[in-house]
Amino acid sequence: MLGLAAAESAPPRPGSRPGIRRAVVPGGLLDLATSDPAADEDLAGAATEADGERRGAARRRRLILTGLALTAAVSAVMLVATLVNWAPPGPAPREMTAAERERLAAMRVTNYRDLRAGLHVTVGEGAARIDLLGWVDWARRLVYVDVGGRGAGPLRGLAQATPTVLVVRPDPAAVPTPAMPPLVPPTDGWRLPADRGLDQLLGLIFALATDRSEPVDGWAGRWVGREQVNGETVDILAASPPGTAPPASRDPAATAATTGADPARYWLDPAGRLHRMQASLPGVGPVTVALNRADRPTLRPVEALGGRPGLPRALTAAERDRWRRLPARLRAAGGATVTVTGPVSAATNLRGSGWLNWTSGTAYLGVADLDAAGRQTLVRQHGGKITRIDGHPAGGATGRPPLPPPATGWRAGPHRVEALDPLVDAALRAAQRTGPQGSARRVRGDSLAGTTVDVVQVATARGPVRYWVDRAGLLRRLELRTRAGAWAQLDLDPGRVPRLTPPATTR
Repeated sequence: MLGLAAAESAPPRPGSRPGIRRAVVPGGLLDLATSDPAADEDLAGAATEADGERRGAARRRRLILTGLALTAAVSAVMLVATLVNWAPPGPAPREMTAAERERLAAMRVTNYRDLRAGLHVTVGEGAARIDLLGWVDWARRLVYVDVGGRGAGPLRGLAQATPTVLVVRPDPAAVPTPAMPPLVPPTDGWRLPADRGLDQLLGLIFALATDRSEPVDGWAGRWVGREQVNGETVDILAASPPGTAPPASRDPAATAATTGADPARYWLDPAGRLHRMQASLPGVGPVTVALNRADRPTLRPVEALGGRPGLPRALTAAERDRWRRLPARLRAAGGATVTVTGPVSAATNLRGSGWLNWTSGTAYLGVADLDAAGRQTLVRQHGGKITRIDGHPAGGATGRPPLPPPATGWRAGPHRVEALDPLVDAALRAAQRTGPQGSARRVRGDSLAGTTVDVVQVATARGPVRYWVDRAGLLRRLELRTRAGAWAQLDLDPGRVPRLTPPATTR
């Protein structure tokens, strides 16, 4: 009726109910083998394009997720580092408490009672920096350091000092980096320095100790912080520089105005022991003193500073007998080869050698200054008279004067090596029948060139003179103080000596 051609009716299937018609689909619509190839190509192209877009989107999502993960990881690391290193701000600086003032007032006495400490002092920066590395003995008033750093200059080398005398052993060829000095110091090469650049630093170190307590009420200053030093918690206190008399004020600025110096900073532990100090010295600049309180060896002063202090006492019976027999033993020995060392002043450091004859009462030496190599002064002593010849050529490697002695050219009167005259005179007088005059006390036992000696000190009008007497009763060394405060030595090797005739003419 609608103009549609009816399909031929198929016979009914077995079991189907009559009256029900089923739609008939052309076989080509369900048979893939009979599909349209052009349509299939269009469908395949559309699928490929869709897959590329999906892959691009997936790649972008992966990149974004990776970036987010990296950002999260970096943020986590920074957060952990911040949490580990972060510390809440400490208390603000404040006035010192009474207990802190007591610790600061007791600090110098504590140093004195602890006797010694390792020492590292720095001053200046860069090319001007100087380092002092060694030890301080506050009880015996001795500093022993190696001086280094790029700014050390002619002071580079070893140095030993008391509060009044500094002697150095220069080593210009040493590397700038400082090192701990040898515990047993060298015996030769010590002299008084012309450069006094270490004086203020050494004064600061010695001022860190005293043998008597100080009034607590006089200390003024502020608590400025707390740190860990060598595993110990220490307080940082700002107060007057060591050794000054601080005013009764709690204002560090007022302290600085009164004392003429900026407040120093002290790193003190709860027991009142000093671990570090910073100060500013006029003409020197900022100075840092670091102490190693566990490094406390026994120090030995060099001979120019008098050697080991010892324990002075009266002579025993055996020592008195040797002392009484000393003049006869020297006359029997006849004479001795001598070597003399005299740190007289910063401009005069003398070395010499020669001979003396106890039988004739004559001495003959060649003496030179360390800074005047190649020239020496010939000195003769005979019958209490002293003559000399200046500017004579040095006598080779030994430095001994020429033999036989010059017959002419001898002059009397003052001369530049006269500081050693009392030392040579004391050596000659020791052989006179009366012997050394004055009260004798044994200072200590010692050794010289492998020989055991007793060091006997005699008080004289010129000052103390020390006689080193071996167990055979022979004199091995004499010592006396020079005007600079250092000790001069005359070493003796008793035995045969050349004939020392007195000069023929004297002008």
